Amino acid sequence: MSANLYQSHLATRQAQEATAAKLIAALSLLAAKDVTVSFFGERVALSVAKVLALHDQHGVDVAASLALAESLVAQGNTTARIDLGQAIKAGKSAADFAQGTAAATDVVLYGFGRIGRILARLLMSRPASSAGLQLKAIVVRPAGEGDLAKRASLLERDSVHGWFDGSVSIDEANNGIIANGRFIQVIYAADPSEIDYTAYGIDNALVIDNTGKWKDEAGLGKHLASKGVAKVLLTAPAKGDIKNVVYGVNHSTIGDDKIVSAASCTTNAITPTLKVLHDAFGVVNGHMETVHAFTNDQNLVDNHHKADRRGRAAPLNMVMTSTGAASAVSKAIPELKGKLSGNAIRVPTPNVSLAILNLNFEKEVGTADELNAFMKAVAQSEQWQEQINYSDSPEAVSTDFVGSEKVAIFDAKATIASGNRATMYIWYDNEMGYSTQVIRVAEEMAGVRY
Repeated sequence: MSANLYQSHLATRQAQEATAAKLIAALSLLAAKDVTVSFFGERVALSVAKVLALHDQHGVDVAASLALAESLVAQGNTTARIDLGQAIKAGKSAADFAQGTAAATDVVLYGFGRIGRILARLLMSRPASSAGLQLKAIVVRPAGEGDLAKRASLLERDSVHGWFDGSVSIDEANNGIIANGRFIQVIYAADPSEIDYTAYGIDNALVIDNTGKWKDEAGLGKHLASKGVAKVLLTAPAKGDIKNVVYGVNHSTIGDDKIVSAASCTTNAITPTLKVLHDAFGVVNGHMETVHAFTNDQNLVDNHHKADRRGRAAPLNMVMTSTGAASAVSKAIPELKGKLSGNAIRVPTPNVSLAILNLNFEKEVGTADELNAFMKAVAQSEQWQEQINYSDSPEAVSTDFVGSEKVAIFDAKATIASGNRATMYIWYDNEMGYSTQVIRVAEEMAGVRY
């Protein structure tokens, strides 16, 4: 009996793998036409085992995905984002998907630290295309001999996120990095005023400033004074009247703005959840605490630091510090202005952080199970599936979420709720999840319409 059972499972699996392989072939053809395919908000990895795992997780027949994908290939769709899982769930056909608009936009990464390199990885992981965001250059401070090779090496290998998915080499003659066959100019400059981007064939560019050196209109305006620059996106909270944008919440307010901020990683992590909770139950007030991975602005060993406590050794201490994330939420959700306080604790882990929301509501949220059911439905909705994920595993720990492109992972097992009060725990990869949101804001600024 057991032998027959084994053979039955084996035959079923072999048939599923054959179907998944055909699906991957169809997805590759779509990718070549700038059609990005996801499955209930998850990017579909071109691996038979991973494709089948996604389908098993959501209870969808892989044959249904293959049929829709092949119809899309036959229809000739270009410049689109299609969620196969949601499409199948809604009973959609290829005819329901229209063409998009994604004219090429030159992108410059000003600064090549943690966020800059993750952004480069995300952009260069996409199939080569003449449409959409085109990474043309990175700008770094003047450095000594061997710097180009070091920059390429840091892109290729990463202690947290592992090896670059593809190939990386350098072109010393032209001072550039070649990633997945595409040339990226490396420009050395101490200030934006030194750069003429048009000399490198770059024009009407979107500059993504990862340095955090300038946070107001006067400072970031230096980029706009550089020849060849059209718009600027800051990967940090902005000062003054610059909009702090959390994609999915207030990205529609960007309009024709030439300078925009993508806020902070923590603001991006908590704002989508706060938005859905406020819309459903009405947030009266509350407190946000982030247990945050240590960052490069802290010291490895005890030493002088301009900020209180951050001078103490980051790998050895939990360090109390401040965060502007709670107050920054009000720039995306004005109704919450003055309703949230916030603090932060830096801890000795290199990546993935945890935001704790302790909130009072106008309406009753019910029990923890009822609140969890609400958040699960939110996470599975087409509107929020790219931003919010849902975890109900009793074994979940921070390293489980390294590399997650969801900006927030709601931990259902930790929820505490009663009446009008609730405490919720939200994990987030403060590097990858945030960078994914930055790319979405960049596409909005560039006028990319999938």
